[in-house]
Amino acid sequence: MPLVYACVVVTVLIYAAWIAVIVWLAHAPATTGAAGEVRSFFTDGGTGAQLLLVVPALPVLLWIGRALMYAQQRAMAVQMGPTQFPEAYRMVVEAANAFGLRKVPDAYVVLGNGQVNAFAAGHGFRRYVVVYSDLFEIGGSSRDPEALRFVISHEVGHLAAGHVSYTRLLLTTLAAQVPLLGPALSRAQEYTADNHGYAIAPRGVPGVIGLLTAGKYLGAHVNLHAVADRATRERDLWLHLVVWGASHPVSTWRAHALRDRSRPGRLMLRPPATTAWFPPVQPAGTEASGAWPSPPQVLAHLDAVAPRVDGGEQFGRYPGVEYAVPRDAVRLADPTPAPRTTLPPAVPPEALPQS
Repeated sequence: MPLVYACVVVTVLIYAAWIAVIVWLAHAPATTGAAGEVRSFFTDGGTGAQLLLVVPALPVLLWIGRALMYAQQRAMAVQMGPTQFPEAYRMVVEAANAFGLRKVPDAYVVLGNGQVNAFAAGHGFRRYVVVYSDLFEIGGSSRDPEALRFVISHEVGHLAAGHVSYTRLLLTTLAAQVPLLGPALSRAQEYTADNHGYAIAPRGVPGVIGLLTAGKYLGAHVNLHAVADRATRERDLWLHLVVWGASHPVSTWRAHALRDRSRPGRLMLRPPATTAWFPPVQPAGTEASGAWPSPPQVLAHLDAVAPRVDGGEQFGRYPGVEYAVPRDAVRLADPTPAPRTTLPPAVPPEALPQS
């Protein structure tokens, strides 16, 4: 909410500045001094003129855009209900009931064409969620229905938290274009929606993190702890610049927030190193290259802890973890399974075979 209040202040200042410029231009001489330069700037048809037109028209443009988006779903999407995707529709209804919504939002399925996405929106007093069809490929009963439940509850959480209300968008859309402030508000809202998703489907967390990091097919092989711990170890200004410009929490920080429920998700600074759950198995990207092991060292390490596999693919499997285990056992397994092994000390270059 502090970010919302900051965005409201910025929006009010932008409108006040626009009104002040219009009043000033109306009373200033037409062609002299600074007023003449400002007037020519706006009348040349460039970016300034566009901004001059967009600022007062923003309420109308928002209303029209939301109306068209809602109409597009009604015209082209498959509407969830008792006769179409009833399992997913039940997830929508159950989330709406748990979060105290007065009405059940509409729910639609749209063609994903390979994209894994979902969103929540509204128009007037109507609210709805849209799920891309590719999400159902990880949501079927034979795959990971809890991951789908988390995603749907996350989107309904956006509705419950008021993130898509017309008034809120009107008061924050202009400020959302401000660097640092706008992306930070968006990330905060995503963390809030994640809290809603966790409240309904905590067992869906490993599946969602796997989906966001490795996709709908390999996501089942991603270890939640290994991803979350990297949030505490990967650090430098460049990484934080990536975070500060992102509209959604980066995957490592998001995994950390969903695993450690004792504190809110981080917006600007990485989680402290003390919140890592397991010792590191590889050097972080910010460590000196001298700390990185050589290929012979890593090969020896991998051979020493080779997983016991009875056929089948090995992608994403962790050394020492039995292959024939339920999916969640792999996702939540200790990324440094007992007996823990560490990489041997670096081999001096002169000791390596010379070509």
